[in-house]
Formats: sequence, C-alpha cells, structure tokens
Amino acid sequence: MQLLKGNSLLDRSFQAGITLKGIDGLLEVIGALLFLTATPTRINSLIDFMTFHALSRNPNAFLASHLLHASQAITAHAHYFIFFYLLSHGLAKVVLVVALWCNRMWAYPALIILLMFFIAYQLYRMTFAPSVFLAGLTLFDAIVVWLTIEEYKKQKITRRIKAEARA
Repeated sequence: MQLLKGNSLLDRSFQAGITLKGIDGLLEVIGALLFLTATPTRINSLIDFMTFHALSRNPNAFLASHLLHASQAITAHAHYFIFFYLLSHGLAKVVLVVALWCNRMWAYPALIILLMFFIAYQLYRMTFAPSVFLAGLTLFDAIVVWLTIEEYKKQKITRRIKAEARA
C-alpha cells in the first residue's frame, strides 16, 4: 500500500484540505454519539451553561446567541435526525479521507460527488437561512473539490506512466 505523497504547494494544500475534512468527520461521529446519549433538555442546559457568561456580558454575542437559539430548536423528533445526519456525514468523510491517504483511486470521485452534494444542500439551506459560517464551509468544500480534481488528474497520469514503464 502506497501512502499519498507530494511536495508541491498543490499537493500540500490537498493533503491539508482532506485532513481537515477527516478531522471534521471524526468530530461529527463523536458529536453524533454524544448527541445520542443526551436528551434535548440536557443539551439545552449545557448550552445555557456554556453561553451564560458571554451573554451576561454582551446579550448580543453572535456565537453564544446563535448556539443558544439552535439548542432551543432541538426537539425529540429532530434529535434522531441530527444523530443520523452527523453519523452518516462523519463516517462518509472519515472513510473517504482514509482511502485518499491510502491513495485509493475510487475515493477521489467518491469524495468529489459527496462534497458536491454537501455544496448543493448548503446552497439550498442558504436560500432561506443565510449564514456566514455556512458560506465559509461551502467555499471550503468547493476548494477541496477543486484540489481533489487536480490531485485525481495527477494520480491518473502518474499511474499511467508507471504502467507504461512496466510494460
């Protein structure tokens, strides 16, 4: 098994991008598992505790007020949706990132397709709930898609050259 290698800025950017996606996926899986063990009441209490200090100093604190609002919107029905959403997205990202680090060719188009679905969904969400965070995430996903396409092209050429050299 040959691990992903590269020394150019494009290679390093691709490696950093997929590593961040892998960490994001791992955090989503951990979050899903933690979310499954918590009730909506517990989650609201935790967010209240975490945001109390910031909101007591500044009632308009952006991150704290948004976290508090989001936690209060969680109902028992949404609880399982959030769990499955986080778990499925997290596992998909982790599996694909590990496959990319192991330089599996099938993982390149799979990641591109997965991220294109994420981008489409995020753009849809922004049509009725604009968010700076979501816009940044969408831009990051688009950059990772572009880097993945470029790396895929490079890997295909490298493999073709090696195959021709053996023949």
